[in-house]
Amino acid sequence: MENQKFEIVGTQSNIDWVGKKVTGAHNGTIAIKEGELVLNNGKLSSGKFFIDTTSIKILDVTDPATNAQFFGHLASDDFFSIEKYPEAVLKINVVSGNHIEGDLTIKGITNPIAFDAAVNVNGDILIATGKLVIDRTKYGMKFRSGNFFKDLGDTLIYNDFELNVSLTAKAA
Repeated sequence: MENQKFEIVGTQSNIDWVGKKVTGAHNGTIAIKEGELVLNNGKLSSGKFFIDTTSIKILDVTDPATNAQFFGHLASDDFFSIEKYPEAVLKINVVSGNHIEGDLTIKGITNPIAFDAAVNVNGDILIATGKLVIDRTKYGMKFRSGNFFKDLGDTLIYNDFELNVSLTAKAA
């Protein structure tokens, strides 16, 4: 039972997000602050990393004023409440093959999450990628959700959003 720790390199790791609505989608990035992944006998066994919610960027809205307004809305209590909750946390609890189960905390609310990930180790560098689908309403983000508001028509925002996570970590 040999454990090996890998420290996440924030500058070489990132998350691409996609949020969908009836009339289309928006996408952007969000930064990973720090964290670590633990391998046991060469296989991922646990880990935890911190997501910098203050770093949310919207890539598909090019007008600066509209982009700033959109960021302000994502930063508000309608979505991420970034002033009060400047980070989110993903804790890996169980790994079975490529399947990962853990706890995701956003806005101080923790829910279980499961997803598949690819983990590759080359010497002292670990690269992990995975796609998480998150129901925003489980984290108090009810703005324009069909679960909570009726007759939204084409202003409806779908509850699920996607996080495509790419982590680079270095052996500690």
